[in-house]
Amino acid sequence: MNVAGKKALVFGGTSGIGLAAAKQLKDLGAHVIAISRDPGKAGDIPDGIELKACDVLDREALQNLFEECAPYDILISAATGGARAIGPFLDMDMDGYQASFAKLWGYANVVRYGAGHLPDDGTIVLVSGAPARKTRPGQVAIGSVGGAVEALVRAIAGELAPRRINLVSPGQIDTPMVALQGDERKAFYRKTTEGNIIPRPGTAEEVAMGIIFMVQNDFVTGTTIDVDGGWLLS
Repeated sequence: MNVAGKKALVFGGTSGIGLAAAKQLKDLGAHVIAISRDPGKAGDIPDGIELKACDVLDREALQNLFEECAPYDILISAATGGARAIGPFLDMDMDGYQASFAKLWGYANVVRYGAGHLPDDGTIVLVSGAPARKTRPGQVAIGSVGGAVEALVRAIAGELAPRRINLVSPGQIDTPMVALQGDERKAFYRKTTEGNIIPRPGTAEEVAMGIIFMVQNDFVTGTTIDVDGGWLLS
């Protein structure tokens, strides 16, 4: 796909990985609409990226948004859907575990209601996470949700054809989702990446490069690409 002149919708596009993807698409010449629950909390949004508000868990609002923005060519979702439970499963609050699946429901809603407005050469990219295939202690909820997202992509790739759908799976990435600052932030990332082959957190821009690859490569569908610093091999 030649991105220049295409229209791209990026859910979760006002911070972190979503914002990095929106910026890279814009730099390639796409008309980008960045969507989040509260665009008023957006990060550094360059001129030329349009902002819209929508909650991926609000199906009626999503359908209205898609109808308003159609037609479009590229559909990306990096929206988390809400909080994620962490800690040992046998000690876990089950309401928190269930709530972690808001990410799956958000992705499912985006694909269900957004795919119908894509042209035959349109493409969808979702963002999962390395714990889906190598779950570390305390990541049962995150791993479960990520595994469900990966299964969703594989299951519906055939249904969506000739439109494509793919998944990018990041490892530990330095984004605003981690609220720690200063030395505490550095210590957190040092501890959580010290066992990786590449012992540092990735950047949102590095993950976005994987998203752009999935958008541009017309011979890839139903596939997961890992941008994880060697997480799966460590």
